[in-house]
Amino acid sequence: MSLDDLTDDVTDSYAGIGDELTVSLDRETRNELALLETALEPEATDELVRRAIHMLFQSTVDTGKLDFQLRSDYDVTYDEYLSGMTFEEMTGADQYPTMDDERRYQF
Repeated sequence: MSLDDLTDDVTDSYAGIGDELTVSLDRETRNELALLETALEPEATDELVRRAIHMLFQSTVDTGKLDFQLRSDYDVTYDEYLSGMTFEEMTGADQYPTMDDERRYQF
């Protein structure tokens, strides 16, 4: 897969999520959410879910798990996704022809 494939998959996923998301909660998650809502007193429970997604995303980026998954599935990193270019494209390494070792030193 490639950077273009990743971009297409993110776009498709974004379109599929929509503005509202219905999530079923197990007992443990419901208890944890109730405790957080009581302690943090957000205006709405939705705010806690948004914060949780941001925290999960940030920790996944910080620990390198996101880069690992992206490199495994799409052969790109998060930085390459953000820039819209692979490292090879950024450095120009993909612009040079491959070296032919048999003819390298021939004039």
